[in-house]
Order: sequence, then C-alpha cells, then structure tokens
Amino acid sequence: MNLTKSETQTISRTDTFKLLGAGAIVLIALIAFYVFANHSVLARVIGLLAAAGAAVAVALQTAPGAETLEFLQGSRSELRKVVWPTRAETTQTTLIVIAMVVVMGLLLWLLDVVLFWLVRLVTG
Repeated sequence: MNLTKSETQTISRTDTFKLLGAGAIVLIALIAFYVFANHSVLARVIGLLAAAGAAVAVALQTAPGAETLEFLQGSRSELRKVVWPTRAETTQTTLIVIAMVVVMGLLLWLLDVVLFWLVRLVTG
C-alpha cells in the first residue's frame, strides 16, 4: 500500500472505453431488470448480479482497476496484522465505559442541582 503517491495520472483511451463499457453493462442490466418486471425476481436479481460481476471484471482490466485491487489486497494484509481484543478485554472495556457514563451523568446532575440552587438563591 503506497500512501505517499500524490502524482496525478491520465487514464489511457482504452481504459476509458473499458470503464465506459463497464458502466454500460451496469446501466443495461438495470434497464433490463425493470423491463422484464413480469419475470421472477430471482432470475432478474441473478442477471443483475451476473452483469455486476462482468462489469467489475471489465473494470479490473484497467489501470485504475488494478490500483484499486492492489489497494484492497494491501488493506486486507493490514487487517490481518491487527491484534483484536479478546472477549474478556472487550467486556471489561465496555463495563468501564458504562461506569464512566454513569459517573459523569451523576456529576452533571449534581452540577445542575448546585447551579439551580445558586440561581434560585441569587434571583430570589
């Protein structure tokens, strides 16, 4: 994952046509989904998903698609490196957060009571 890459790049003409083709596949599939409304929903959804898969396959053949795939693979490898808390740690942290919310609620209630008493004392 290269996060320092800041150069702008132009998309080649073939990549543009491929991306337009992928968009056209999705658009045609959406139109067909509604045109064939009298057919079963299952068949229409399967057709829509197949068209979406085909559009993704076409889009991945472009340079931006390859970069996106590389980014997703890098994200997945970084996600594997994360040390996730155990169930006990999660429970303890949750209980601490709940306790702090209750304590802060009580402190704010006490502050509200004191300020209300002071305002009533000053205003008579």
